[in-house]
Amino acid sequence: MEPRPVSHSKTTITELMIPSYANFGGKIHGGILLSMMDKVAYACASKHSGTYCVTVSVDKVEFLQPVEVGELVALKASVNYVGRSSLIVGIRVESENVKTGVIKHTNSSYFTMVAKGDDNKPQQVPELILENEEDVKRFIEAMRVREIKEKVREEMDDARSTIEVANANNLLKGERCIIKFQPN
Repeated sequence: MEPRPVSHSKTTITELMIPSYANFGGKIHGGILLSMMDKVAYACASKHSGTYCVTVSVDKVEFLQPVEVGELVALKASVNYVGRSSLIVGIRVESENVKTGVIKHTNSSYFTMVAKGDDNKPQQVPELILENEEDVKRFIEAMRVREIKEKVREEMDDARSTIEVANANNLLKGERCIIKFQPN
């Protein structure tokens, strides 16, 4: 399996935002944008891996600015990191008002994808050739984020397993909730 450079799988998908994509406020549904992001993540990861890929997780989805009907949305994706069978795809979403030429960064996100073989089992992906300083920075950044996510996952599991409802009155003091029963 030949290593592939980041540039090999860089992908951009551009789509016109139509009225059927809008919510009652006239802005594009976040779910529409997430679906588009999932598509570009798949295209990018599959180009690098040379096989079918599935979405495992989505990180840091923040809608920074609204997207309007009539704007062109460009989703720019690149592989930032590869593991044995996993890939982290960075996505930048920009919308362009074609009348004014104004381009705004609406959100960025990171999709973790896993390559699948014909047997539907995880398949090894090619190594990633880092071609410039930005590629190296993104790879290291993704490594750090993976480490942080693992620590957070462990802490969340610990938090779930150690919740003491009997101590709820003290834990929830000052919070905006009302306990309608008396914990043991």
